[in-house]
Amino acid sequence: MPESEPISALPVESQDVSSPATRRDTPVEAATLPTLIESILFVAAEPVAVGRLAQLLETSQEAVEIALADLADMYRAGRRGIRLQRKGDRVQLVSAPEAASYVERFLGVDAASKLSPAALETLSVIAYKQPLTRADLEAVRGVNCDGVLRTLLARELIEPVGRLEQPGRPFLYGTTARFLQYLGLESLADLPQLPEANV
Repeated sequence: MPESEPISALPVESQDVSSPATRRDTPVEAATLPTLIESILFVAAEPVAVGRLAQLLETSQEAVEIALADLADMYRAGRRGIRLQRKGDRVQLVSAPEAASYVERFLGVDAASKLSPAALETLSVIAYKQPLTRADLEAVRGVNCDGVLRTLLARELIEPVGRLEQPGRPFLYGTTARFLQYLGLESLADLPQLPEANV
């Protein structure tokens, strides 16, 4: 019986020697960037900075901005149930505002937790004039705002965004990403324009 020939090893170029632990991902192509960003934002527990996305995907912030604009356009044009929401340099995926009542019902959100007229008025002042101090708020509203500020801070609709460089260094307040969700806005640019005399 003839001796069998030893089995030769596969040519190196045909072997898949890479593994998830050792393989280096190839540079991201512009065409796949929106898909990858969407996947990351889908699993993110909080808004993600544009710079972090660029770093993670090993691409430029300009490329990320273009991909984000494409995603935002796709969600609006496609009548999708999600929107791309932006606050400063941070972005996240949120449910469409027209679905709010159904999402609240599904999540068991208490409808009685609506804001009072005083809280809404204070929130409006902050939204349009941010950043501003408690004293600035009280000068506009003409009443003490301590209680309302505590409510808005507890609901995470506003947050301290800095301190004023003057005696006492009072906090400056601004709106949060949750504020955008509460009003169903994609960014602060979506706030209705005020008449010039009131700005």
